[in-house]
Amino acid sequence: MKALQIAATGMAAQQMKVDVVSNNLANMSTTGYNPRRADFADLHYQQMARPGSLTAEDGSMLPTGIQIGLGVRPASVSVILGQGSLDATGGDLDLAIDGDGYIEVTMPSGLTGYTRDGSLKRSAEGLIVTSDGYPVVPGITIPADARGLTISASGEIWADFADRLEPELLGQLTLSSFPNQKGLEAIGSNLFLESPASGAPLSAAPGQDGLGTLRQGYLESSSVDAVREVTELIKAQRGYELNAKVITAADQMLAATTQVR
Repeated sequence: MKALQIAATGMAAQQMKVDVVSNNLANMSTTGYNPRRADFADLHYQQMARPGSLTAEDGSMLPTGIQIGLGVRPASVSVILGQGSLDATGGDLDLAIDGDGYIEVTMPSGLTGYTRDGSLKRSAEGLIVTSDGYPVVPGITIPADARGLTISASGEIWADFADRLEPELLGQLTLSSFPNQKGLEAIGSNLFLESPASGAPLSAAPGQDGLGTLRQGYLESSSVDAVREVTELIKAQRGYELNAKVITAADQMLAATTQVR
């Protein structure tokens, strides 16, 4: 009886779906987080009688055949891309990306990471870094005597000084985009890495080449829809219960078979 194995694959699939939903709900307050979705595909089929084959009796053609499915398998866990709402913070280094694009950072390993978390900070040396201390590309240093910062929608960073009338341009922030953003490799801490599936990054100033613009004093909230996630959680729970009932029914049928006298 294949029902035991088939139902087991169904239970494993629903368990994986619950894992994905729970991670989405856990990140409801994560800056710039996009929810994930678990996708599934049916397993291969046992061809007991192929469609279109000829019967031995009169040579007529079978219109449908007999194909027994062997369960379900995980196909992918993909990102549901979407713009989160922009929440006002008033921080001079809080940046929200209004549209497409990622902020480029340099990780301690030397690899380049990409993030939509614009809650930037100033290091002890005045360098603009992420919350984890990773320098933002290009490296821009804020002078210690800077009285205030202004970051334009196009990424220009201007500093005000007490002894000057005109602000000073410190540097230009850039954003990066990818041909397939869903192909980025998530590594945690709101960071992504380039992968063969994502394609090479395309970097430019905010507002150019289809990239979004920057909003100073705002942060992008998570785009998780709590109502949708709870609905998916209930569906996964019911699916798990139904597959468990299949296992119970198959076990009872096997027990009845062993009791035949």
